[in-house]
Amino acid sequence: MTMSVLRQQPCISSLCVIAIAAAFGAVAGAASAAPLQKVGKGEGAVDIVAWPGYIERGESDKAYDWVTGFEKKTGCKVNVKTAGTSDEMVALMNEGGFDLVTASGDASLRLVAGKRVQEVNIALIPSYGKIDPRLQKSPWHTVDGKHYGVPYQWGYNVLAYNTTVFKTPPKSWKVVFEEMTLPDGKSNKGRVQAFDGPIYIADAALYLKAVKPELGIKDPYQLNEDQYKAALELLRGQRKLVSRYWHDAMMQVDDFKNEGVVASSSWGFQVNLLQGEKKPIASVVPAEGATGWADTTMLHAAAKHPNCAYLWMEHSLNNKLQGDLAAWFGSNPSVPAACKGNALLTDTGCATNGTNEFDRISFWKTPTAKCADPKGCVPYYRWVSDYIAILGGR
Repeated sequence: MTMSVLRQQPCISSLCVIAIAAAFGAVAGAASAAPLQKVGKGEGAVDIVAWPGYIERGESDKAYDWVTGFEKKTGCKVNVKTAGTSDEMVALMNEGGFDLVTASGDASLRLVAGKRVQEVNIALIPSYGKIDPRLQKSPWHTVDGKHYGVPYQWGYNVLAYNTTVFKTPPKSWKVVFEEMTLPDGKSNKGRVQAFDGPIYIADAALYLKAVKPELGIKDPYQLNEDQYKAALELLRGQRKLVSRYWHDAMMQVDDFKNEGVVASSSWGFQVNLLQGEKKPIASVVPAEGATGWADTTMLHAAAKHPNCAYLWMEHSLNNKLQGDLAAWFGSNPSVPAACKGNALLTDTGCATNGTNEFDRISFWKTPTAKCADPKGCVPYYRWVSDYIAILGGR
């Protein structure tokens, strides 16, 4: 399989904290338009905010092009603005001027709450029924029974490890969270990495959910003060072990090859690249499970090109696009039928990308103060500031 570059970049300056806090939801929302009732003639263009590699027209590799045919068929020119973080996507949608966004779960509900996206009339998307039933009504895009988008792709965060150090796959995330002697007789100190985005606090909470059940963590994205404090304590301890907080996929690949890293949270992208170079690297979803991301194509509340947008949302669900994108990005299709018969993905590609791990994934969503816990939960802006402090050794 061939795959492209990836997802979330860090934001660690004080100015960035302010920007993220603003993006989180303090902006007054625009009035949401009523859902379209009939798809008419395209307006000639559709403007999309997307992750890098999500909207390809063959410029990077001629084999990967799901834009050119759509433009010829519909007359809708596809204009893409790439965004490197969920927070950047929220900020761009707040500014306006776009029709669609491929939002991850840690952005989608912010967009709904801020009234930046509108309800989608799925009756106008004939292929919606082909979507994996587990995604059709997922809580990161379905609110009060209303659909606010169309599932696009999904994936998960794996534990990558060096097979010369671990003769058998590590069974727990403990190897990156707590100091210990690894199977080669050496400490893990200075030999592990962690992701440098605030959403990584959920990875710590997921681990604590299993190893400290007395904390009562039910949802790693909904933490009361005591649970949140425990997650931060774990991450401060991890700070002493981490050689680098990664966000650059290619840099992490180099660290596994040349800098002595033997275990880290990662994506299938890096693992596949390393295996392609015959490096002794494999991945596993440990006993505690894993966090992950499921991306949804959402329609701006004030979209200027709604007809082209609906035509694109339907197009986004065709089997070839879904399979080609999964091969390119190292993700999983939202349409299960795309896992078979695609020359680029191959019939084993979905299994390689983790399609069988769906039920063990805690998908990204934005932490909010409002939650099921009567004590309330810690909101995302505190995740941002506290994680930046941890990265700084505080």
